[in-house]
Amino acid sequence: MPALVIPFPAIDPTLVEIGPFAIRWYALAYIVGLLVGWRYVRSLAARAPSHLSETDIDDLLVWITLGVILGGRLGYVLFYKPLYFIDNPLDALQVWQGGMSFHGGLIGCVLAGYVFARRRNLPALHVGDLCAAAGPIGLFLGRLANFINGELWGRATDAPWAMVFPGDPTQTPRHPSQLYEAALEGVLLFVVLWLLARREHVRARYGTILGVFVAGYGAARFCVEFAREPDAHLGYLFAGASMGQLLSLPMILIGVALIVRARA
Repeated sequence: MPALVIPFPAIDPTLVEIGPFAIRWYALAYIVGLLVGWRYVRSLAARAPSHLSETDIDDLLVWITLGVILGGRLGYVLFYKPLYFIDNPLDALQVWQGGMSFHGGLIGCVLAGYVFARRRNLPALHVGDLCAAAGPIGLFLGRLANFINGELWGRATDAPWAMVFPGDPTQTPRHPSQLYEAALEGVLLFVVLWLLARREHVRARYGTILGVFVAGYGAARFCVEFAREPDAHLGYLFAGASMGQLLSLPMILIGVALIVRARA
């Protein structure tokens, strides 16, 4: 173990527990992220050009919530443990046991936002831009919750900021990769999108903010995966890449395509 290792903060993953009722930091991150994102989207939609009323934004919150939860869980089942859930299909319903995929949640949000836009006769890319601008808020809170849970830790390192995570049976000093992701996917990406959303000509080019979000997340996740320990049951896949990297590569391409389309 290196001489300089930052002690892992002992934070109980359960915030409040009253009998059988418990609120975990991870669940709170989803709730707060959706609510703060909803308020932020309302503020963005108040600026021109926008086609969404406050009522539309309120209804959109319900659709996006369903997309995040259902898509995130289904993505985890299909991308990370398909064989396990084929043998244990009822376990797929046990969302309280953990197991959510960002890439699945994103697909769920895209589908929910698209169907919502079609039903309300709204520009789908405009709805996508608004949701994407708020996306880093949830990502930031979610990665902090991952850190509190002591999960999704990084690879072994001798860096002075290495941490020993309590759930690691090897007690190896590792990268706090959850914090790297919170900084890149959360803080940095939010600032970039906030700066873009302030410009009226960018907001008028529907799909630009969505494209930057998709490509930016893909690039950030791809880079952080070099410091993040791959899932034990998957390991390294094609050409030594992790599942997170393989799923992020098409995101980068799709994001760039959206940006190019918006500028055409």
